[in-house]
Amino acid sequence: MDLTEGTQEEKKARSKKMMLWFAIGSLVMSFAGLLSAFIVSSKREDWLTDFQLPNAFITSTVLILISSFTLIAAKRALGQNNKQLTTIGLLSTLVLGIVFVYYQFVGFGQIVEAGYNFTGPTSNVTMSFIYLIAVAHIAHVVVGLISLLVVLFNHFRQKYSPENMLGFELASIFWHFIDVLWLVLFLFLYFFRYII
Repeated sequence: MDLTEGTQEEKKARSKKMMLWFAIGSLVMSFAGLLSAFIVSSKREDWLTDFQLPNAFITSTVLILISSFTLIAAKRALGQNNKQLTTIGLLSTLVLGIVFVYYQFVGFGQIVEAGYNFTGPTSNVTMSFIYLIAVAHIAHVVVGLISLLVVLFNHFRQKYSPENMLGFELASIFWHFIDVLWLVLFLFLYFFRYII
């Protein structure tokens, strides 16, 4: 490969990463809008001030945090050309992501069991906001899971190497973003009731 080909590949990689960061920036703004609406709505008379997040949300938070570490381990293993450890790390991340989504739905069930439906006469604006924020995040986790499946498929096709990790890196950046995003959302929702 000559120098111009290398430069073209580097430019392509930079532009793809830049596009991903722009997309992440727009997602941050979207979720900031949701949290702003949550804060403004907390002034309503029917706002529930003593709400508690379901315990399943705590479990799901731990799971998604662990998934970031398994993905970091997978990337490190790929950098060392250890295909087996890369596979284990990717599969672990995928499974943890799926179980995260499962526990989110368990959390929704716990909210309903506490007597707060998301619509109808027993609904509450506070819990409806929590549901909306969590569902919006789950949608992005599903996109992350699809990205992980693509990475796994390409990994099994031997597409990645220590010198060629672009697709892996893009999926990793997005996965770590949705991980940090959920942590921020969870901490905001958990501590908000103490500051209003």
